Amino acid sequence: MVFGALALALLSTGAFTRAGRPNTPQAIDARAAGEKPPEAGQAGPGGSAPPAATTYEQPIAVIRPSDRPQHEQAKTKGVLIFVIDDAGHNTHQLQAFLAFPGPLTIAVLPGLPHSAQAGIMTRAAGKELILHQPMEAINGLDPGPGAIGPDMSEDQIRAILRANLAELPGAVGMNNHMGSKATSDVRSMSIVLDEARRAGLYFLDSLTISDSVVHSVSTLMKLPTWERTVFLDNSPDRDSIITYVNEGLKVAEKRGYAVMIGHVWSSELAQTLTDLYPGLIERGFSLSTISRFMMDMDDDDTGD
Repeated sequence: MVFGALALALLSTGAFTRAGRPNTPQAIDARAAGEKPPEAGQAGPGGSAPPAATTYEQPIAVIRPSDRPQHEQAKTKGVLIFVIDDAGHNTHQLQAFLAFPGPLTIAVLPGLPHSAQAGIMTRAAGKELILHQPMEAINGLDPGPGAIGPDMSEDQIRAILRANLAELPGAVGMNNHMGSKATSDVRSMSIVLDEARRAGLYFLDSLTISDSVVHSVSTLMKLPTWERTVFLDNSPDRDSIITYVNEGLKVAEKRGYAVMIGHVWSSELAQTLTDLYPGLIERGFSLSTISRFMMDMDDDDTGD
């Protein structure tokens, strides 16, 4: 009944289509699976071409419903949140990111040979740990072990989420790995967001599809959620990474914060971010994690 009411409310308000986003799937799941994403106008693995204007070219408010916090306006040009996906396949790729001098969030995939160890290493290094939850994709790509999808029962989805989180003690949030099919399904995301709330976790929408219902569902549930602003390694070379970072900086200056997602398998990403870090601080930006930023916002609201 709850999920039916959510679906009816979303349909009646037209909330499935969000202003400024094309109403067509993005072929970003391929990149999330380790494949090079299609160029604008070229067909992706699912057979459909993404629009020429990619999602990251349109600034996105990262957290809702809050606007830019007043205390951040005074202290910084913008808050930068870097999230590194796909940890768990091995530990050697992770090492360089754990050595990053600033705050960083590591999203660990469940059910892989090194998932548990990656979680332990992340926390030992003082980085933020979240679950990189595999979800079903429209294009049929395999999201890997521990995945959830719209065809599963509520009990199945909850059981899988709980098992995956048990593998990563200390995780403070989750984001979707792939998931263009799951994140466009009201019932699935209602269950996922309810489970996240019960576990005291935040949810970050990786926005692998323009028609994601995460924001619409979470609004009805009165649950703040976060969204990706840019991907850092659609093209994983150093010059392209710097270009993507600069796009994130523009959003952070305008909106107060930006969430930038990269991947642990990007060979040049860790070193590029490390090289950029001192300059970002000198330019007046600050780095944070989602949980820390949420705490800062709460402190500002209470006057502490």
